[in-house]
Amino acid sequence: MIRSLVLSNFKCYESQEFSFKPLTVISGLNSTGKSTLVQALLLLRQSNREGILSDGRGLSLNGELVELGTGADVFFESAGGDRAGISVVTDESSMRMDLDYDLRSRSLRLHSCITDGDFWKHTLFGDAFQYLRAERLGPRSSGVMSEFGVRERRQLGANGQFTAHFLSEYRAEEMGHHDLDLGTATARSLLAHVEAWLAEISPGVRLNFDVMDRVDLVRMTVSYATAQAVPSEEYRPTNVGFGISYALPIVVALLSTAQGGLVILENPEAHVHPRGQTRLGEMIARAAASGIQVIVETHSDHLLNGVRLAVAEKKISSTDVQLLYNRWTLGSNSPSVREIHVKPDGRLSEWPDGFFDEFERSLDALIQHQD
Repeated sequence: MIRSLVLSNFKCYESQEFSFKPLTVISGLNSTGKSTLVQALLLLRQSNREGILSDGRGLSLNGELVELGTGADVFFESAGGDRAGISVVTDESSMRMDLDYDLRSRSLRLHSCITDGDFWKHTLFGDAFQYLRAERLGPRSSGVMSEFGVRERRQLGANGQFTAHFLSEYRAEEMGHHDLDLGTATARSLLAHVEAWLAEISPGVRLNFDVMDRVDLVRMTVSYATAQAVPSEEYRPTNVGFGISYALPIVVALLSTAQGGLVILENPEAHVHPRGQTRLGEMIARAAASGIQVIVETHSDHLLNGVRLAVAEKKISSTDVQLLYNRWTLGSNSPSVREIHVKPDGRLSEWPDGFFDEFERSLDALIQHQD
């Protein structure tokens, strides 16, 4: 498990340490550095996958997972020197990387990289990993296939573009996370549990697949259980809204990632109604309790409440949840990060100004107008 990350002169951070637990929820106003800490981890994976770290060339700033631009876009603009750094500590290893910024070429060059233990064998760099960015694919009548990405690496794609292929390939695989068993699945298979969780968002949903090998596409349709227990007609995803298409890769990632794996999610609540967001928060918490480390960036108070309810209902220990609240403070050159803890009863250790308090602010304003 990743325990901590330290960024120095990296994007908006002059120097900042982030601590992680089995479930880490990152929140804050827009442009407060939430995505930056996720990007730093993805940058390491991307660079390691491309093999440029091992030969001393440094970081791959633009690739499959992140596109950060040039060294000038990454180097902290108010830095006092020309050195940036990334440090990561895991349960069994650590890494410290120093980077030199060249003002003339606007590039970052690897100065040194020191590791302790088998850092590059961590889950961050393996196949028991999923990352789903906020900009996922919307409803499509068919999904692309990836022989290597799905069958060799078990990846859904950063945009969730391989989800239909993944499910068609592994739908009969037995789901091994007992903490994620709702008790409503019709079988032990991955697909049955995916449908059970999706039913919390869209009741009665059923997924159907037709693999078209000759054109490397998988056609997915959606049907619904009726009162007579007979499936409805099959509908195109484009005719059932955005919620299912956006939530599907989230659900598949959490159900299919092996114990000890790592899942990073950006805005899992997108296009999902409030009750569904709360249930996704519960699912994320239960996945973390089952042995998967989950890092979530969110703007949803409903999702947060789902996590808090999971703590209160003993579905995850309060000590396994970390809330990071990013914000700008007056006179500072970079954002600050406040750690907020969830108590065993689901209450928070503190509720700082600006932390998911807009509902109360709006309600107070409405009451004042009524007076």
